[in-house]
Amino acid sequence: MTDIATNNERPGQKLGLLMCVALGMGNMIGSGVFLLPRDLAPLGWNAIIGWGVSIAGTLCLAVAFARLAKKLPGGSATYTYAATAFGPAVGFIVAWSYWISCWTVVATLAVAAISNLSILAPSLGDAGIGTALLAIGFIWFFTLVNLMGVRRAGGAQLVTLGLKLIPVVGAVLVALWLYSTGDAPTPTMAGTKPISLDNIGHAATLTLFALLGFESSCVVGDRVRNPERTIPRATLIAAAATGMLYLLSCTTVTLLLPLETLEASNAAYATFFGTLVSPSTGQAVALFAAIAALGALNGFVLLQGEIPRDLAHRGLLPPVFARDNRFAVPWFTQIVSSALASIVVYANYSRGLAELFKFMVLVTTSTAIIFYIVGALAALKLERDGTIKASPAFVVVTVAGFLYSCWAFYGAEWEPGLWSIGLTAAGLPIYLAMRRARPATA
Repeated sequence: MTDIATNNERPGQKLGLLMCVALGMGNMIGSGVFLLPRDLAPLGWNAIIGWGVSIAGTLCLAVAFARLAKKLPGGSATYTYAATAFGPAVGFIVAWSYWISCWTVVATLAVAAISNLSILAPSLGDAGIGTALLAIGFIWFFTLVNLMGVRRAGGAQLVTLGLKLIPVVGAVLVALWLYSTGDAPTPTMAGTKPISLDNIGHAATLTLFALLGFESSCVVGDRVRNPERTIPRATLIAAAATGMLYLLSCTTVTLLLPLETLEASNAAYATFFGTLVSPSTGQAVALFAAIAALGALNGFVLLQGEIPRDLAHRGLLPPVFARDNRFAVPWFTQIVSSALASIVVYANYSRGLAELFKFMVLVTTSTAIIFYIVGALAALKLERDGTIKASPAFVVVTVAGFLYSCWAFYGAEWEPGLWSIGLTAAGLPIYLAMRRARPATA
């Protein structure tokens, strides 16, 4: 085994700048922005401040990751950034934890799609085996799409991104129209929690879930055309564009709908349009929101296959995880990852859609933050060692991204935090066993 993942796909099968931006934005604009207003509504002004903190922190991380991607464009960033700075053991654990976040977010997005579709078919809002099986069906449909090649998955991402932008941008346009005509409801924060550091931290953790995925093109470095140039640009564009859309759109929904209305809704954007425009518009938006969740699901299915593939090529997972089908897709890894996501959905469907979504958001976010924390530390170490040449401003921005990541991890509830640590620690025996079997690799 070599230390560098090999590729079977031809240059024409790789992702260019447009598809990389679509991958990043498509993975970010998934279920979070459409469902989070319900969970953020009780936090009131803390939620708006939390959005500002999350967007600023994410942009700081995007700057750090863009610089790392320019220097270390090959392989999966989840391994290469940490391994280059701190050694293969840290690289493996970070990659392992991020892989876990990928298949847990796949499960979360499948649940989110069902939640939005429950506006059109209310029976889907009840926890039950049928609901769970439908969510699992979505997971396997997009697994099949990804098994047909990275370009097909990228094409699906472009199409779904265009559709999901309609309600996000539309909410802002509706608000501007209502204010221009004088028909806008008076914004109110009545009954919400007072501003405090703990409440802002909790809001920042929830909003970070909606920003997960800005690093998507970094994770699939071997699948990108001209990665040292394409990945940094795609990372920054996706983070900045999506952050601005979120700040305007989600805040609009939170401000213009009453707290009790949002708390009772399984699909906040559909409720927003249904209340302020027309019921039929709300139903149409529910469909768009479901498409958004499914589009992000497609993107994270792509990511969940690349990480074990990269580790297997480095001799850190069994060779079967690196086996590609004729479309250069790691078929075994995809099947294992989607099976795990399906088990998560099936084992937890009795929680109900709202509780299941919130719990899985926090588990996924807590696990993904490990990559952000270590990635920021890697950028600082490599800058100090002279591997990365950067200005003092870069150091300040990267430190801010690191502190933000630590704060967001702290803001998660203790149960999801313990789940993320436990799932990450489960990779240690596998790493030790693989190192013992192949001591000269990685």
